[in-house]
Amino acid sequence: MRHVPMIPLLLFFAASLYGLDPGPVSGSASPSLSFAGAADLAVAYSADLRHAYASQGLKERAWVLGLRAYFPRLSLSVSENDRLQAIGADSFLKNYTLNLDQLLWDGGRTSMSRKLERMEINLSHSRLERMSADIAEAAIAAYRNVLSSRAVLEIRETALLALKEQRRILNEELGLGLALPVDLARADLSLAEAELELISLRSDLAELEQQFAELIGLETLPALEEKVDINRAAILPAAAAAGALAEERNPDLTEARFSIIKKQGELKYTSHSWIPTLRLTGGFGLSDQTYPLTRYNWSVGINIEFSSPWFQNAFTAQAGWEPPYDKTAQLQNRFTPLPDPAGALTKRQATLALALEREKYDLAFERTGRTARRAVEKCSLIDSKRILAVEAIALAAERCRLEELRLSLGQITRIDLMEIYIEYTQKEIAAVEAAAALLEAERELERLMDLRPGELAVFAASPSGQETFLTRSNS
Repeated sequence: MRHVPMIPLLLFFAASLYGLDPGPVSGSASPSLSFAGAADLAVAYSADLRHAYASQGLKERAWVLGLRAYFPRLSLSVSENDRLQAIGADSFLKNYTLNLDQLLWDGGRTSMSRKLERMEINLSHSRLERMSADIAEAAIAAYRNVLSSRAVLEIRETALLALKEQRRILNEELGLGLALPVDLARADLSLAEAELELISLRSDLAELEQQFAELIGLETLPALEEKVDINRAAILPAAAAAGALAEERNPDLTEARFSIIKKQGELKYTSHSWIPTLRLTGGFGLSDQTYPLTRYNWSVGINIEFSSPWFQNAFTAQAGWEPPYDKTAQLQNRFTPLPDPAGALTKRQATLALALEREKYDLAFERTGRTARRAVEKCSLIDSKRILAVEAIALAAERCRLEELRLSLGQITRIDLMEIYIEYTQKEIAAVEAAAALLEAERELERLMDLRPGELAVFAASPSGQETFLTRSNS
């Protein structure tokens, strides 16, 4: 009975799988693509994000143009008043008037209003950054799924080669009378199941690659720089350092801080609503019966307005001159009781909104730090699982070697050995899944701390991340 050892073949393919980058899509000659590069491409390709940033730019420009509120308002009016009288002379009075209205003081309400608009723009910008981060994260997740699927596919292909070799040997043994036809049938069934699994994996991988390429705006994928390396040790920062950085830089907390500042501005704005508004008005006019207009007049006035939920009062004083002899003066006061009684609750509502926003921030602050510390522990546990999965591969390989010896001694059948090879394949896939889960957990931790892909190890190696430096290795 001839016997061809399969462990060297399996180990060779495993080494090529875990030591080299996954191959690029056929026909691709593009530069290699990293996690960060994929995130940048997805952000740059997103039409929704470009439109959102364009809208944000318009809001910024509108806010700048809002400075117009501080400058005088000019208006030009033209009128012609014709009067035909049955008794007396007809008149055809023509007027051209230039009016000016300048805000002198409103207790800072205009400035506060512009500050609130600026805060709303900042909040909108923060939401855009979160939208951008979500798009980038979707690209990274798609990248990670492609890597995992490629790794699993390569493991399955390696296992299929091993099973085919065993089936070939079994067929020769059947011709020599050393095996039964039922063994060959069972081997064919195992091969058929493995091939069906490969077809499903290839179909799923093609779909994942297409989705990933569409997400980053490419027709075909370039070579992928990253890899699912089951031997890569996790380098993690101290839990306390991760929590502190997350509390400082987490995007959700940053947006919550903006919200608190905005609520404070709204409360201040409503608190100053009772302060009177002082405006300067003026006008210059030309008039006459015929052209050219030879008569002119001018006037200057002050307008003071008090406004509150309980009363509204507007006082206007104006004086003017109509050369050569006429002078004018006008006083006017308009009082409105109870214009908006419900408005008396506006300040209380703003106070409650600010208190709620602060309470929500305190809860989010505590939760974010706790989540970051737990994320470090989660990464450490998943890294332990990865180490155990790698050790399980070594044990499975040793078992395969021993079972090959038992096969040579006639203690087991070749079908039993094929089943053991399949179990070995499952151990490899479990290690790949653990390594992919570690990549995902590390990325979640990076997002909590507002780090770009791959910056977790850099932060862990920095002095701020080394209070209790955690590193694991395969020993």
